[in-house]
Amino acid sequence: MSIVVNPHTEQEEQELLAFLDRKKYDYTQEDAAILSETQQREILERDRQYEAGETQVFTFNEFLAHFDVKEK
Repeated sequence: MSIVVNPHTEQEEQELLAFLDRKKYDYTQEDAAILSETQQREILERDRQYEAGETQVFTFNEFLAHFDVKEK
């Protein structure tokens, strides 16, 4: 399974990596992700939805709280 995450800032990236490390998840980092045309269209559609106010945005902490993730 693959999950692509695009943090908006260096701080978000560091927080995500720290979270993965604390949970002892195995992961790989790739600086240049190659996306299929379908994935590219999906990202552009999500950007359009965001800019049109048709979707919600959550901080990393709100995301953790939503899924009731307890950090050690």
